[in-house]
Amino acid sequence: MRFSRRTLAAAAVAAVLVPLSACGSGGDDGGSTDASGKIEGDITFQTWNLRANFKDYFEGVVAEFEKKYPGTDVKWVDQPAEGYADKISADAAGGTLPDVVNVSPDLVAPLAKAGLALDLDKDAAQYKKEYLEGAWASHEIPGMTGTYAFPWYLNTGPLFYNKSLFEEAGLDPAQPPKTYDDLFADALHIAERTNGDVATLANVPTIEDFGRYGVPLMNDEGTGFSFNDAKGVELLTKYKELYDAKALDSQALTATPESSGKKFLTEAVAMNPGSALDLGNFKKQAPNLYKNIGITDQITSTGHANMYVMGVMVNAQTKQKPAAVAFAHFVTDAAHQMSFAKQVAIFPSTAGSLDDPYFTKEDGTDETRVRVAAAKSLKNAVNYTPVLFSEQMKVELRNAVARALQGKESPKEALDNAVSACDRLLQQQG
Repeated sequence: MRFSRRTLAAAAVAAVLVPLSACGSGGDDGGSTDASGKIEGDITFQTWNLRANFKDYFEGVVAEFEKKYPGTDVKWVDQPAEGYADKISADAAGGTLPDVVNVSPDLVAPLAKAGLALDLDKDAAQYKKEYLEGAWASHEIPGMTGTYAFPWYLNTGPLFYNKSLFEEAGLDPAQPPKTYDDLFADALHIAERTNGDVATLANVPTIEDFGRYGVPLMNDEGTGFSFNDAKGVELLTKYKELYDAKALDSQALTATPESSGKKFLTEAVAMNPGSALDLGNFKKQAPNLYKNIGITDQITSTGHANMYVMGVMVNAQTKQKPAAVAFAHFVTDAAHQMSFAKQVAIFPSTAGSLDDPYFTKEDGTDETRVRVAAAKSLKNAVNYTPVLFSEQMKVELRNAVARALQGKESPKEALDNAVSACDRLLQQQG
């Protein structure tokens, strides 16, 4: 499954975000404004589409916290996956933003700019050393000082490929593509040998693909985008060649992580990004694919895999700051991250956790092989998606890519227009 922030849901874990509902939010009356005060009071813990799979885990975390801190009451609320970013925006605008909000970096940026995200460098600096340096820095906002969420879980994943489709096209299934040149050459070869019946990829390039290709995405000041440079145009030109040759799936322009994952599952495409969690799905739903599954590293021109990051933000206006900070830290501490990682294919952001034997020792299974390789790559992985790259900007880029692939604009024109649109949206962010 396409491994984007959204794909965390499809490929790694139902993507998680945790706001705390209105009962603990807003106002200056009736609550502590000092994070070092007594940990007590009512807060609400809201997750995104997690109750179905992780009800016992989160109820256990809440009960454990309430036992440790008598006088606290954590209300756990779960929201459906669809429209979660819009819900956060509406809560922020309406003054009903939860006390603790599990966000990705791009979702925390507008909240931090609006003064709604607590600066942890000021109010929780004592915890900084518990987390990987890169993970703690992942919720920094260009143009602002501070860190605006506790790091929670990380993810990355390999590239899966179908050995039988490679072999049928006359390619060596033991030699998957290692570079972008290899990937594009193999994709064109497979399309030619199958008369366009088998595509290699099911997704158009997203912002993290441009990052992995080595395209500079923003200027150093964080005031403008730059993915329309020569290297960005080169990548999109390559994808246009794939599209014209039917090496890119015909439905890639409207693909979702779920639909592209299904294409790979039904052996309609030869390669797809994913995670260790997918192997279980293959084994159960597509035993023939599982029998022929190939696993290789993410392709990158930079030497750094792409990393996805989730975090837990504290509402700066909460009435119960000590309890909110304590709970956000509790959810993301090393013990709880390790416990969660053993339930679902995610990786802890806490210092030293990736050196645990669970992430370093193989037992001969594909699942362990993927987990160990992913944990190793996370140590120097990069979150390529710029913190300031909003959902609207992702739509602008996707639309531009579609225009280029359909021949309505040249790759250069399409990316120039996308950068202009994204720069305008960036200025509107303030």
